[in-house]
Amino acid sequence: MWLLLSEYFGRYPSQGKVARLLLSLGLSVKNGKVHCDGVEIADMALARAAGVDRRIVRATIETIEEHKQLREIFEALHSTAMLRDVAPVMGWSCIEIIPTDAHTSGILADVMGVIAEGGISVRQALVDDPMLMEEPRLYVITESAVPPEMIPRIKRCHGVKSILLH
Repeated sequence: MWLLLSEYFGRYPSQGKVARLLLSLGLSVKNGKVHCDGVEIADMALARAAGVDRRIVRATIETIEEHKQLREIFEALHSTAMLRDVAPVMGWSCIEIIPTDAHTSGILADVMGVIAEGGISVRQALVDDPMLMEEPRLYVITESAVPPEMIPRIKRCHGVKSILLH
């Protein structure tokens, strides 16, 4: 997706930085405003988060709204609650998968297959987009602890470089 967006922001790296932030957080742009679902986010807050001047945020929003393709993408974004840090509090587990190559197909399927064979229920699975994140990860939040004997099986899954348990 970032390659598509670079057509619009390639000449404006600061705007590209803001657009990348919006994408990575799932923040939408509608009617000249940035939203996290129904909550409006101030330009100054976005500028601080992106490390740019608030005028760059405003220019990014204008660029997005000027181009139909960008507008359609950014209007459709929604944020998602990441349960990684909540898992321990709830008595769940979080397995963070570091891929050898995030573009490899079947990583999620193989990992989920091992978890399913163990009879463990999955609460959430989130995969970072390799086009948006420098070091994309797969996060699998399970309702119960992953037994120690499953760890080597998960590590042997196709495309898994290493894993972290949270």
